[in-house]
Amino acid sequence: MSEQSFPSSERRSFLTYLNAGLASLAVVATGRAAMAQTKAVPGANWEPERHEKDDWLEKPATKHRLVFDTTTADGFGEALAYAANFIRVNRSDYGLQNSDLAVVIIARSRSTPFAYNDAIWSKYGKAIAAQARFTDPKTKQAPEANVYNSADYGDLLPNRNVTLEALSKQGVQLGVCSVATRNFAGAIAEAVNGNPDTINSELIANLVSSSRMVPAGIVAVNRAQERKYSLVRG
Repeated sequence: MSEQSFPSSERRSFLTYLNAGLASLAVVATGRAAMAQTKAVPGANWEPERHEKDDWLEKPATKHRLVFDTTTADGFGEALAYAANFIRVNRSDYGLQNSDLAVVIIARSRSTPFAYNDAIWSKYGKAIAAQARFTDPKTKQAPEANVYNSADYGDLLPNRNVTLEALSKQGVQLGVCSVATRNFAGAIAEAVNGNPDTINSELIANLVSSSRMVPAGIVAVNRAQERKYSLVRG
């Protein structure tokens, strides 16, 4: 049938349909172009900046990474117990070694002084305990040693006799908050009429094994997550 045989009304309907179809295609093309431009916006694929002072967290050969964020005495003790469980189950059920795991415990706020050794607790235990709001569950007094380096407390402490020294031997690292340490130094200095700067240096020089000072505990928690550590809050 020739074009001349179509009634004028049918020709108009056909042209209207054709124009609508072309308009729809134009809209789709415009939308795709807009999406392409959106994806190309700088910053759309954000990546965290790396800082050299955080490189201690980097252990390329490890297969799994876990960080504990602790702010209280009980939270710190729980982190010790959970870290031991994590290492034990990965060894017994997955056949992994300590070197396959990166485990970090961050001590900040009131958990910070449990990264100090027995010498510090023996000398400043009363002032530390007051600031940390903690008493020895056996004596009901201020501790004279770091209770989390003792295997004699059993159910009295949440670490269930898992000690800092034992975890250190298995590769667990502690990140100790510099901000909180300075606050503890100030509280101790006020209690004993000492010099805050001198006491701060003394605290830093008397950390337990496998500990390191970090600029701030909360920053270390952030940096660990940016380096793909799974977070457990204690």
